[in-house]
Amino acid sequence: MLRAALVTPLSGPLADYGRAGVDALEIWASQFAGRPAPRVATYDAHPHPATAVRRAERDGFDLLFGPYGSGPATAVAAATAHLMWNHGGARVAPARNVVSVLAPAARYFDGTVQVVARTDPAVRRVAVVGSGTGFARAVCDGGERATSGLGMAVRRATLPAIRAPEAELLLVAGAFQEELGAARLLLPGRWRAAGFVGAGVEEVLAGIGPLREGLLGPAQWLASAAPNPDVGPLAAEFVAAFRRRTGAEPPYPAAQAFASGLIAGRCLSESGSARRDALLATARRLDCVTLFGRFRLDPDTGGQVGQEVLTVQWQDGRRVVVWPPDRAQAPLRHPLERARARR
Repeated sequence: MLRAALVTPLSGPLADYGRAGVDALEIWASQFAGRPAPRVATYDAHPHPATAVRRAERDGFDLLFGPYGSGPATAVAAATAHLMWNHGGARVAPARNVVSVLAPAARYFDGTVQVVARTDPAVRRVAVVGSGTGFARAVCDGGERATSGLGMAVRRATLPAIRAPEAELLLVAGAFQEELGAARLLLPGRWRAAGFVGAGVEEVLAGIGPLREGLLGPAQWLASAAPNPDVGPLAAEFVAAFRRRTGAEPPYPAAQAFASGLIAGRCLSESGSARRDALLATARRLDCVTLFGRFRLDPDTGGQVGQEVLTVQWQDGRRVVVWPPDRAQAPLRHPLERARARR
């Protein structure tokens, strides 16, 4: 029997997303193309990810799936020599023992910058506001590179920010509670557009009510904008299976975890081996599409280059994709005009 180990937060602040990953991988195991179905053992990564992966190693496994959260995922990758299928850590650096399914944090604001620049030439100055976490720094550094590459002037500020530098475009990245506090302080402001990492998630900024209207944010996955896969089921089939199992809609971490199972299974089938080097070599040759998106690694660095982060905007109380153009569900609206009108 194929043994899979999932080391992810089952308690603590990230537990809800960690448990969504458990449900998703159990669904993957139940649909596994080979027989018998894999056995998925789970280990709580909170509060000590390294201890959790060492427990998993003592029990033994063929496939190791990492945690939700960049901090826990980085800690697990550093604590083991085994190959880790990374579905939850956008800041995890490419390494010889990591296969990342999701797009890196440094690309989170690329779409926001592109869609704003193409539709509003008056945006020339950008305020990038972030916290001191590694994830937030990676997002902010990427946002700064994207805006600087288009000739925009960039100024940085640190959360908690009572005021931000004068600019037309505001980009904010931090812990979700930090972003919620920043939104209450900085919106609607005089920005022509504003992007928050938390705006890409359904529930994070719900507390600001109508101020969320018009905000932009990155989203790794939306079922309504999922591509047609050549590996694994359609998004609608996964959503139905997740709903049957949990009674709820799958959040994006569930889609990421399910896709990591599909990719790991494909690499296992093609390589004919569970050895780290064989799986890694196969993963670096693989170019395919799951319900989560395209999977393709840079053959030299191992970084994920196929998966493209969606940019969503809150329009009439719901998230719609506005970038990239080939997956856009609606054109960009003037981001903050409705929020100002309601104030």
